[in-house]
Amino acid sequence: MNTRKRPRIRVGRILARFLLFVLICGGIYWVANEAWSYWRTYTFLPRGAVIAGVDVSGLTREESMERVRQVYEKPVLAVYNQEVIEIDVIDLGFELNLVEMADEAVAIRDSASHTDRFLAHLARRPVLDQQPIDIELNATHDPQKVNIVVALLGDIVNRPAQSPQLLNNAGGKIQEGRDGYVIDSLASSDALIEALYRPYDRTAKLTVVAQEAPEINMAFLENYIQQLLNGFDGIGSIYILDLQTGEEIKINADAAISGLSVVKIAIMLESYRAVEAIGFDHQKLLEETAIHSGNYSANLLLDIVAGQDNAYLGVDVLTESMWNLGLVNTFIATPYEEQPRAGKRTIQTPANNDLTLVHLDPDPAMQTTAAEIGQLLAMIYECSQGGGTLIAVYPSQLTPTECQNLIDLMALNHEGNLIRFGVPEEVTVAHKHGWAYNTHGDAGIIYSPNGNYVIAQYLYQDSDWLASNISFPLLREISRSVYNYFNSDTPYIDHKRAQREAGVFALNRTIQAVETSFGTGQ
Repeated sequence: MNTRKRPRIRVGRILARFLLFVLICGGIYWVANEAWSYWRTYTFLPRGAVIAGVDVSGLTREESMERVRQVYEKPVLAVYNQEVIEIDVIDLGFELNLVEMADEAVAIRDSASHTDRFLAHLARRPVLDQQPIDIELNATHDPQKVNIVVALLGDIVNRPAQSPQLLNNAGGKIQEGRDGYVIDSLASSDALIEALYRPYDRTAKLTVVAQEAPEINMAFLENYIQQLLNGFDGIGSIYILDLQTGEEIKINADAAISGLSVVKIAIMLESYRAVEAIGFDHQKLLEETAIHSGNYSANLLLDIVAGQDNAYLGVDVLTESMWNLGLVNTFIATPYEEQPRAGKRTIQTPANNDLTLVHLDPDPAMQTTAAEIGQLLAMIYECSQGGGTLIAVYPSQLTPTECQNLIDLMALNHEGNLIRFGVPEEVTVAHKHGWAYNTHGDAGIIYSPNGNYVIAQYLYQDSDWLASNISFPLLREISRSVYNYFNSDTPYIDHKRAQREAGVFALNRTIQAVETSFGTGQ
């Protein structure tokens, strides 16, 4: 029986030795294969290596650089609502510092020994005790180019709020404002830059800011008038007063300006104050002054103001009266077309001594401001209503009836090239115009359907001659814009009234000349 068992034991040993040999050979083969695999890939970046948020495991230095470049050179997508706009990173001045990032990753990889790296390779895990290879993005952009791109996006996306139009000609209606929106440049720039520095979510949501349409209020009207004046090669002095609310617009309205014939308003008012009742001759002088702007008649009214044949005394009385009313910048030193008095060629006022105000080359003989002549008209209006400053200061010398009579007289002034042609023909305009070689102006009370208001408007140009074909149309448009502000539901859009009335005036002058010629036998 023993002879039978011994061969079985020998065969088992041989089999065990064979299996051990196979295992050892397999192990040697596996190790050799892994060693060969490691040798072939030891220049690659290890498992878990990340550069700028991009997985570069198992890539060479050059391959990792190319992988990062491909990721970050993809366009940034600017998004607003459903619209997507691709932006090339070059347009944003974006540059990757690939060499520096790759070198940093390789340096970390090579900081471990081959033994540690081989063991980590066998274990399919990062090298123990080695800093993880996670390289932050190293890149730059050009802020100026980003701003340019955002501005271009604004051209595409922006829908700015639209201002109301006071002088709209379409359909006879004022064009109402429209709400809008514009890109928030700072927030949108930040969003673009953030997307530029992200490896995968490269979408930037543009930020927009809602814009409300400007209201049609006095501030809007002031800005609108200023825009009209911006096209004028000179300086405008404008005062507007809402007689219902007391709201004002003042554009250079406190600067001293030539009194012109506009201060004849003060002369006529003072002549009412000087007498208890208006006689026939006095009324004729008032009509000649109000309707035809007579200088001679104005000087005769100054005699009435003085209570004697002394227009120089009359201007002194008038000036003191204006100052009593608080109109400290309004004066007449010399009657119209008369010689100045020695030592009294002009009068110093707060306005003509204020060097911070614009200079409008005021006439030394008579001056006012747009604000003060407008306020004087408001006083006359309030007086006609039975109250206000004039009644308070001169309770026994002026009556509402006299103030209304003065308004009615000024309404007979048909010089239309200034305020009147800016309002419908049926609207009452009680005004007084005046002009000199470099200054044109008009001031009046307008009785419009939706509210009464005062306007005093002057244009000054630093030149030898201010051409009426420049000043008159602008003064008409200013008047029209104010009227349309107060009457936006029924705006005045007639552009041709001035031309029509000018034609009628020229025709009447021709007919008169012909009739005169035939009447005299010439």
